[in-house]
Amino acid sequence: MRIARCVALTVIIVMLTLAGATVTADDSLPKVALNADNVGPRSIEDRTAEVVPRDYAYAWQTMAQALDQNRAELLDAYFAGLAKDNLSHRIADQKQNNVRVRYLDHGHKLEALFYSPAGDAMQLRDHARLDIDVMDGDKVIHSEQVNLQYIVLMTPGADRWLVRDLEILPETRP
Repeated sequence: MRIARCVALTVIIVMLTLAGATVTADDSLPKVALNADNVGPRSIEDRTAEVVPRDYAYAWQTMAQALDQNRAELLDAYFAGLAKDNLSHRIADQKQNNVRVRYLDHGHKLEALFYSPAGDAMQLRDHARLDIDVMDGDKVIHSEQVNLQYIVLMTPGADRWLVRDLEILPETRP
């Protein structure tokens, strides 16, 4: 009986693991380039300069999946605080209106603006190129190509950097 329970538990764990792998299946990650030449008051360490763009790419990938599937729980891995709250509310609104948003991400150019002396917060400006489709089932009801700017606050977590705030900047025209 004890062996049967262990086998059953193992099967359940494997099934949950496989289900999780399906949810986070890697499509290609968005391209993210980081320019930290003018950041202050401290410079960014080499390792941080490698992982921040990687984690930001994963954040955008999971955000795109969450908005496309209307599943707020997908945000847990790379979002926290205000960013996670705002996106969760957006997903709830999408569900209520029976729509979803699909992103085709053409990449991000990050500019590091501020890196705290303690290394526990980084502010970035993101120049993003996106195709955005608003979907009703499988039907596209609105589509646009956009170049957007965001102000981003990221902080380190246990094993990755998290997006804590993601605010779109108003479009400025010369």
